[in-house]
Amino acid sequence: MEQWTLNSLEYDEVKEIVKSHAATSLGKEKVEAMVPSDQWEEVKRRLAETQEGMDLLRLKGDIPLGGVRDIRASLRRAALGGLLNEAECLEIASTVSAGRKVKSLLRQLEEETAELPLLRELTESIESLDHLEKEILACIDDQGMVKDQASPELRRIRQQMGDVRGQIQSTLNNMIRSAHYQKMMQEPIITQRFDRYVIPVKQEYRAQFGGIIHDQSASGATLFIEPEAVVKLNNRLRELELSEQKEVDRVLGLLTAKVQEEAEHLQANVAALAELDLIAARARFGYQMKAVCPQLSTDQTLRLKKARHPLISPEEVVPIDIEMGKRYRSVIITGPNTGGKTVTLKTVGLFALMVQSGIPIPAEEESTMPVFSGVFADIGDEQSIEQSLSTFSGHLRNIIRILKRIDEGSLVLFDELGAGTDPTEGAALAIAILEHVISRGSLVIATTHYSELKLFAHTHPQAVNASVEFDVETLRPTYRLLVGVPGRSNAFLISKRLGLPEELIQVAKQHLSSEENRLEEMISSLTAERKAAEEERIKAAELHREAEALYEDMRRQLDQWEEEKAKIKEKARMEAREIVRTAQREAEAVLKELREWAKQKPQDIKEHQLIEAKKRLDQAVPDWELPKKTKKAAGKSRKIEVGDEVTVLSINQTGTVVEVLDNDEFQVQIGFLKMKIHRDGLEKRASAKPAPAVKIKSTVKRSRTDVKPELDLRGKMVEEAILEIDSYLDKALLAGYKQVSLIHGKGTGALRTGVQEFLRKHRSVKGFRLGAHGEGGSGVTIVELR
Repeated sequence: MEQWTLNSLEYDEVKEIVKSHAATSLGKEKVEAMVPSDQWEEVKRRLAETQEGMDLLRLKGDIPLGGVRDIRASLRRAALGGLLNEAECLEIASTVSAGRKVKSLLRQLEEETAELPLLRELTESIESLDHLEKEILACIDDQGMVKDQASPELRRIRQQMGDVRGQIQSTLNNMIRSAHYQKMMQEPIITQRFDRYVIPVKQEYRAQFGGIIHDQSASGATLFIEPEAVVKLNNRLRELELSEQKEVDRVLGLLTAKVQEEAEHLQANVAALAELDLIAARARFGYQMKAVCPQLSTDQTLRLKKARHPLISPEEVVPIDIEMGKRYRSVIITGPNTGGKTVTLKTVGLFALMVQSGIPIPAEEESTMPVFSGVFADIGDEQSIEQSLSTFSGHLRNIIRILKRIDEGSLVLFDELGAGTDPTEGAALAIAILEHVISRGSLVIATTHYSELKLFAHTHPQAVNASVEFDVETLRPTYRLLVGVPGRSNAFLISKRLGLPEELIQVAKQHLSSEENRLEEMISSLTAERKAAEEERIKAAELHREAEALYEDMRRQLDQWEEEKAKIKEKARMEAREIVRTAQREAEAVLKELREWAKQKPQDIKEHQLIEAKKRLDQAVPDWELPKKTKKAAGKSRKIEVGDEVTVLSINQTGTVVEVLDNDEFQVQIGFLKMKIHRDGLEKRASAKPAPAVKIKSTVKRSRTDVKPELDLRGKMVEEAILEIDSYLDKALLAGYKQVSLIHGKGTGALRTGVQEFLRKHRSVKGFRLGAHGEGGSGVTIVELR
């Protein structure tokens, strides 16, 4: 992008606002270096990063970058073998800590399933370097002093320094309290001059006091003397201070070496944190401006909804809607001065630059922007006295420069195209320029006062008129952009409202050409049609709201009906379950009675007793009235005969037809269960041989939820267990189990032996085995059913 375009569109002013949201000097530097990109993938990534930054602000309130410092100079000096001081080491530790906190925050969000892949990728590149931070903080305190614990030698030296200082203080305190010296001192205090402990002595006692003079007061009345008694002690203290500094430098040298070892990782961390601060600054800008990251189009479609210029106060800015790229590629804006034409130009151009820099734009969510190969603007007065260029010449110079650079991916903005010269020639030149730009495939927005350009936009297939609205009643612009309607000059109406005589206005109208009159009539007609269309739109919107209200009411009633239907179904289901339970209890009672008979007097069972038991079983099966279905008509249209395999639709089970009854009813056997089913409840599958007859003609199939896949027999006698096994196996067969487990425990083995002996003779048992490892071992018998 050309710098003169960035300047005319006030791009740098927006960057200053973004920079104010950066938390670190690194981030501010990145914002300062930010320029729009013309690469679609790069722009897409920038906007995605900014959107994730805005999501992170919404989730966490802010991005914690406190403690990040610009340590690049320190890293360079360490790489060159220089010695880092205490403050620089602390800044490195602080930056390491800040990077770790940011990384931890994103990992915490990952656990909360927040989708921030780009920010997570950026923070995951940050090396933790905990060991370096710990080593620095173990040697340097918060005040930037090397700790005594940094090395044993440093601790020893400082202990000796403390002892020597104590001796000096004690010696000088004795002198201050001595009556011999009190009259010689200017005041009884101990102070320092050039790192030596001294006492302020009056000038006239310099010979009597003795010692080394280090300084005197401005008046010369006071001398600062180091007494002879502490000269050796001060010398010793100075030696220890030099040793201390040497040891401190040695500790800092070790820390510097460790920093040098991690210099590459630290450089990468700084780069990642700087990039993160740039993203955060753009996100904070978007949050403050109530801005959005628009969608990117691949077909040069530009659609801005409720776009607001970011440099105009929110209380004063008037949102605009503009769309171009599909139906038309050129917008010609007309209207009065100070009406907002130039603001519209700058808004569209500035938004293009912002989007391609990854900065969110103050607009609605549905806004769409393309990625332009270049944004070119000729805005403002380019007159130059030094170059002896007129206003027209200055504009033309810019236009020539623009025409040399544009292509099919450019956005071109012309303010007052063709102005500054003869109106007829200027209009003709403007039309030629617009036709050339459109032919190159660029998008172009131009402002003008020329009527000829209004006609051009009205007749050209890829151009459209637009205007900024003017309120004739208040004689003030509304700043609203009206696309599809050319602007009127309103000169006659304004003159009339201001009091110009009517006869003068009529004379002026007579001087207009017939083409100009037709143009004004066309504009008046379009304006009237637009107002009518706006009224129709309002009516349509009201009808739409009423339709939505009716729709919601119908949906609410439908939901209530569905809820009521569900309640009725649930009630019917509960009643059906109770009927089935009753039938099951009756069937179990019959089976129990039959077993008792067979066990007690197998030879005495009479035929009438079996008939009576069969009758009770048949009565235990409830008559099911199956709903008639229309689905699967093809399967039900086939003729069903005895022996056919069919699907019972109500329970989705497969059975065999054993008898054809009257009235399209069939008796179907499903396992041990025989059911009387209407033709509509069956779907033919395949033919099969008639099922063999069984002694018990009817039974009830249980739900698996009523029968467990194992039976616990522990603690029971063999006879008692056998009765329970016999009943349980019947239930398991009805429930459809192919394998069950009998838990008898290990114990003495008597119960296991009795159970397995019974299983060998049972008609429903295909086979059995002891449980494997994980199934209970020898304490469980696994039974395979027929």
